Amino acid sequence: MNIGVAYADKFKQLWLKLEVPDGSTVKQAIEKSGLIEQFPEIDLTRQKVGIFGKITKLDTVVDEGARIEVYREITADPELVERRDD
Repeated sequence: MNIGVAYADKFKQLWLKLEVPDGSTVKQAIEKSGLIEQFPEIDLTRQKVGIFGKITKLDTVVDEGARIEVYREITADPELVERRDD
């Protein structure tokens, strides 16, 4: 089954397409993608993950064509950061 795994740090974005066996979980797909080796700061015990922008759990079974996303932790309180007028 073909899926995608996406992650972005503050310097680059990565979108990987890969094939995983039917019945694979979100965690298994992330591990198979090699994303954790490329971004060792990823901590799946603390960071949220999602499928097509909807938060999900690591043990969720993925469907064909799913886009799994690993979300970075918020590092600044949005209520305290000054607004930028672009």
